Amino acid sequence: MRTGITQDQVNAAADALVAAGDKPTVEKIRAALGTGSPNTVTRMLEVWRNHLAERLQQVLQLPELPPEAGQAMTELWRLAVAHADRLLQARVTETRDALATEAAHLAEERARWAATLADAEAAVTQAQTQRELSEKTCTNLDSQLRDSHALRDDLVQQRDRLQALCDRQVADIEALQREKNASTTAAVNERERVEEHVRAVEDRAHQEVDRARQELQSFRQQLEVQRREHTKERAQTQRQHKALQHALREAEKAAARHAGRADALEVARAKDKSVAAASKRGKRVPAKKPRGAGRA
Repeated sequence: MRTGITQDQVNAAADALVAAGDKPTVEKIRAALGTGSPNTVTRMLEVWRNHLAERLQQVLQLPELPPEAGQAMTELWRLAVAHADRLLQARVTETRDALATEAAHLAEERARWAATLADAEAAVTQAQTQRELSEKTCTNLDSQLRDSHALRDDLVQQRDRLQALCDRQVADIEALQREKNASTTAAVNERERVEEHVRAVEDRAHQEVDRARQELQSFRQQLEVQRREHTKERAQTQRQHKALQHALREAEKAAARHAGRADALEVARAKDKSVAAASKRGKRVPAKKPRGAGRA
């Protein structure tokens, strides 16, 4: 089973590279060990560099170490630190550029989602306005429906009155006919006049009844058309309202995700500043070592 590398293995490999006159890098350490992730090797190599100064100081303090060897070790340390500083600066610059690109991309996405959210809010406002208009239309239709019911009841009452009138007229006609049958031959002209009057009354009565029936049938058809249109408009308004609510929820979720990414970007920038500050502090360390080596 494959295991990770240790700090001792990295230290030994780095010392071997320095002894061979080569500069220890992450790639060379991994090539020497045959394993190890770049992040792990980088971290352990930084630990080795931090301990290298103490080891060089101890070596320079040995009485049997020649001054030339101490100077060579100091120069080696300076070169190693300078190389590490260049690598770190390159990495910081690359990270800063990547963060700047990501920040610009996030800003564009945030602006785009803000515009989308504004459009969604405008659509919701429009839908609410349409819903209010639809509700007013429904109220008007309900009022018209009630008026139609009242009109229908009134027409029914009129029909009933006309039917009663017809019945009375029929009764009058029958009475006239009985009177006509009971009258003498001298009343023939009067009978014909009465029959003509009766026929006229019957025709008018039948016409009034037919007209009332036609008006009632037309009103029922108009009422059914209005009811269907009202049901269709209400269903369409409800579908639009649900679709706009769904779009608004999706826009709010997307805005929350991008806000989280923006916060992560701010944290990454803070880490970048910390790395840059650490890099500047690392530059001041080698400047003191040559003075100590000269005193030794």
